[in-house]
Amino acid sequence: MDKTRLISNKIAHRGYSGIPTFLRSKYCEDLNKLDADYVVLGVPYDEGSPFIGGSRFCARSIREQSLRFGGGALYDIENDREYLREAIENNRIVDIGDIDILPSRGDLSMEKLSKVINLLSVENLMPIVLGGDHTITYPVVRALKNPIHVIQLDAHIDYSEEIEGMAYINSTSFRLLHKLSNVKSLTQIGIRSMRDERQNVIDAKKNGSKIITMPEVRKKGPENLIEHLPSGEDCYVSIDVDAYDMSMVPGCVSAEPGGFQFDELKKLLRTIAIEMNVVGFDFVEVNPSLDVRTGSTSYLGALTVAMFLGFIDAKKNDY
Repeated sequence: MDKTRLISNKIAHRGYSGIPTFLRSKYCEDLNKLDADYVVLGVPYDEGSPFIGGSRFCARSIREQSLRFGGGALYDIENDREYLREAIENNRIVDIGDIDILPSRGDLSMEKLSKVINLLSVENLMPIVLGGDHTITYPVVRALKNPIHVIQLDAHIDYSEEIEGMAYINSTSFRLLHKLSNVKSLTQIGIRSMRDERQNVIDAKKNGSKIITMPEVRKKGPENLIEHLPSGEDCYVSIDVDAYDMSMVPGCVSAEPGGFQFDELKKLLRTIAIEMNVVGFDFVEVNPSLDVRTGSTSYLGALTVAMFLGFIDAKKNDY
């Protein structure tokens, strides 16, 4: 039998061919016909970024880089394990495209995002949300139906006060979501920026935030950072690409020195997946226009998202 592949499919691995859905998953734009476990959603919004725009192209670039993961699975040679093979083969990952952003109307755009997340949450479908800037986490979390713990991996605490009506910007998200009744706790890991304001840190701690700085990360080890959280409870994770060290993320406008190395974040994400019941996560702040020509920051983003999803799927399906 001729096994020649005529058209790129979900086991293809050449990054320049194929329709750029995440990991070559099926595309479904009808939210009433979703049949999956994991739903990938893009939010091409960067009007909350006060410095250099461009992260509106983050989701698109991560999807394109994800085409490079072929063979129908992610293989981790370190542990001789495959991840996501059955999820990919059985179409348990679906890409629903992007929120229809309304330029200059962050309020309405984020309302659209919340409505979509609520629809997914009611159906117990896990959202994997690709930014965009860090504005998006608050609208996502407010739409989740059950009480959750929130874990933020970031160089900054994003805890600014709302000033002159500027609610939907990337530096206010975690102050806003900390007020939500469904948020049981907020853990902020990797914080190290000297641009954070002291009063915002004081406020975050006063409101119950557990802030873990990079020296603490390295003292305790990545596997021991969430021991304060009740094992097995529902958790939402927000990953800013600037959690990684500045040297690793040229395509990030807010990068800071002294951040996570890849192996450190990998161990932390695996620990979160094993110890908590992850109900969704986002990945934000890649700015492809600033990246090197190979798109290494977007590639790192695609790897991080796919890897974390693999860890979650392995826990869920006991493999």
